[in-house]
Amino acid sequence: MKNLAFRLLFVLLVSQTCIYAQSKGMVYIEGSRYIPLYGRDSTVVEVKDFEIDIYPVTNAEYILFLKSNPKWQKSKALKLFTDKSYLANWDNDLNIKPTEKPNSPVTYISWFAAKAYCECQDKRLPTIDEWEYVAMADETTKDARVKPTFNKQILAWYEAPHSNENSIGLHPKNAWGVYDLHGLVWEWTLDFNSVLITGESRKDVDKDSNLFCGSAAINATDLMNYAAFMRYAIRGSLKAKYAMKNLGFRCAKDITKQ
Repeated sequence: MKNLAFRLLFVLLVSQTCIYAQSKGMVYIEGSRYIPLYGRDSTVVEVKDFEIDIYPVTNAEYILFLKSNPKWQKSKALKLFTDKSYLANWDNDLNIKPTEKPNSPVTYISWFAAKAYCECQDKRLPTIDEWEYVAMADETTKDARVKPTFNKQILAWYEAPHSNENSIGLHPKNAWGVYDLHGLVWEWTLDFNSVLITGESRKDVDKDSNLFCGSAAINATDLMNYAAFMRYAIRGSLKAKYAMKNLGFRCAKDITKQ
C-alpha cells in the first residue's frame, strides 16, 4: 500500500510540474515586486517571470533580419516607421560602414524596427519595468541601487555616452547574467515613455498615446538616482520613428511552461 501511495503521489506531482526550457541566447529572470523610480499605477510594481537577451542585438544579427525582411532595409523602410537617420551608419541595404563592427550593438534603429525584429524572433521588446528590474543589478547584487558606487559608475557612463564603436560583452555581466545594460548604448523598451503621462492610470489614455506622447512626470521615488533620471528623460524625449547613434535594443520573451 505504501508503494502504491508513493507512486500515485509521484504521478500527481509530475503531472502538475511545468517544464521550462530556457531560450538560446537568453537569461531567465525570476520576477518579483520592486519600487521603480517613478510610481505609476502603484508605488510597488510586480514583474512576472520572463526572459531577456544576454546581449544587445548586434549589426550582424540585424543584417540577417534585413535579408529575410527586405521591407526594413534602409532604402525600403516606410517613412511612417522610420526617420531620415534610420541605419545612417550603413553604406547600403545590407552593409554597414567600414568604421562599424559586426559585433557592435545595432543602432540608428526606430522603435518600430526594433519591435519588428523581436517579433520575427518570436520575442518582444522588454517593458520599462522589466528593463529597469534587470538593470538595477550589479555584478553580485540583484538590487544594487542602494550602493552609491553603483549609481556613480552608471552616471559616469551616461555622462560620456558611447556609440556602437564598442563590441558587446566587454563589460562584466550582472548578477542575472546579462551584459551591457549600462555603458554601451541606450535601449528601446516596449512602453518607452508611457510613464510620462497624466491621468490616474495608464489604462485611462489611448494606447498609442503611451508610445508617442510624454507629459508631466509623476513624483520620483529616489531623488538621488540621477542615472535613472537620465534614462527616463531620454525615453520621454523619443518618438517611435526616431533613430539615434547611441540607441539600440534587445529582446525579451514571456515564459512558456509545458
